[in-house]
Amino acid sequence: MAQKKKSLSDLSDLGGLVYSTDPDFKPSNAHKSTGSITPPANQQDLRIHLVRGKGNKMTTVIREWRGRNEDLEALGKMLKQACGTGGTVKDWEILIQGDKRKEVGAKLEKEGYKYKLAGG
Repeated sequence: MAQKKKSLSDLSDLGGLVYSTDPDFKPSNAHKSTGSITPPANQQDLRIHLVRGKGNKMTTVIREWRGRNEDLEALGKMLKQACGTGGTVKDWEILIQGDKRKEVGAKLEKEGYKYKLAGG
């Protein structure tokens, strides 16, 4: 049976690392996480982007999260419920279907997060 090739998204958890000559190398996700703790909401500095995809479909993307993945998923669930739309959490980003920048910003502000609208 043929071995499945790794896609570029499978390599993203290594921070873009493709090859290392060090036999004792152990990859870490230290660049994405602050360890076992998540900074308080007022110390997070999130960015809200609007990304246009195929067919002019829009996605609201929340980036620059610092902390545990479990807390990011909880925040993503809360934001999806507040916007009344679907979405997902992957690659340390929250993806919300549609142009929901105002709703996401209002909910983040209510919860005590610092954020900025980024991009065009």
